[in-house]
Amino acid sequence: MSRHQPGVFAEDSSHHIFLEFAVPDPPAHLPCGTLASRPLAAGSEVVAFGPDLVAGLADLHPPQGSRGFSAIEGVDGFTAPATQHDLFVWLHGEARDELFARALAWGDALSRVATIAREDHGFRFRDSRDLTGFVDGTANPKADARLDAALLSDGEHAGGSFVLAQRWVHDLTGFGALADQDQERVIGRTKPDSVELTGDAMPKDSHVSRTDIARDGQAVKILRRSAPAGGIRDAGLYFLAFSADLDRFDWLLQSMFGVSGDGRRDRLLGYSRPVSGSYFYAPPLDTLRVCLGG
Repeated sequence: MSRHQPGVFAEDSSHHIFLEFAVPDPPAHLPCGTLASRPLAAGSEVVAFGPDLVAGLADLHPPQGSRGFSAIEGVDGFTAPATQHDLFVWLHGEARDELFARALAWGDALSRVATIAREDHGFRFRDSRDLTGFVDGTANPKADARLDAALLSDGEHAGGSFVLAQRWVHDLTGFGALADQDQERVIGRTKPDSVELTGDAMPKDSHVSRTDIARDGQAVKILRRSAPAGGIRDAGLYFLAFSADLDRFDWLLQSMFGVSGDGRRDRLLGYSRPVSGSYFYAPPLDTLRVCLGG
């Protein structure tokens, strides 16, 4: 029986709320009462901890490799900022009112020890497309391969997962000014049906080329659970991903920002920029409930 938080894999949600909390003085136990065991109507919930909270909670031992997000200084002046926070809550499902009520409950429960440092609301856009018009998450692993990509497999942390959370803001005007064929060369897939470009049609600096990487002969796989987010002035993406190995996030971002050895960056960076960046650890469900007092 798997111990993972089931919300990691729950799909096809129409609404998302992403909450990042700052916890200035990490307590030994979080005062969340029954939140950890209270069902969420028509939705799912995932909770994860930043490295300081992982180290401070009495009932949680840091998994090997646990650390905070470090800023990336890429080529051509492109950067990925670090805004490491302490607690992450992802609420998603079909009933936006119930998700919002649960978000309010989290704020109330943590009001004595934490403040909301970042709040983003996401949504499903058309047939699960990014706001650029391209289908998102096409390359995600399927079936049991999702578990292999996302979950730690051994010991007390089996079922846990490392988390990357970044808010990106798109230049939709600039991207929209490109002809569809040029947009496809930026992404590396066709726009109508998300078919990967091949041969000479696939640029080496396309988003697909820079994120379809291998390490020691093995494909680097993560589980992406992103959603379009923001308003008219800051429309973009809340990039959310889960991995069994925190290093995989570093390798992918280094490739995107041109610091992986070949000096070539992801062309998509010219049309989308990250404005936040945190690493978290989502413990197995039974461990989480102990940490939250549920």
